[in-house]
Amino acid sequence: MKLNQVRDYYRVRPGYWFKPKLYGLGAVPVTWQGWLATVVLVGIGAWLANLAEHGRPAFLVLLVPLVLGFLWLCWAKTDGGWRWRWGDPE
Repeated sequence: MKLNQVRDYYRVRPGYWFKPKLYGLGAVPVTWQGWLATVVLVGIGAWLANLAEHGRPAFLVLLVPLVLGFLWLCWAKTDGGWRWRWGDPE
């Protein structure tokens, strides 16, 4: 797959933030909204990890819903759905 084909593959329709991965299961952010959601998840996750470092038990109680909510957002905003993929769809 050439660079132009990869770039074209990772274009999404309006309203979608993520595109399915070429290999495996899941999605990758391809718009600024998708990247912002990913950065916010990492930032909140780092803050929660800091709580865990200080011995606060709220770490897992807050982390699990955060990750599940992010996965739901990724699934809902993925242009093309989630399924196992192995390379170029053509």
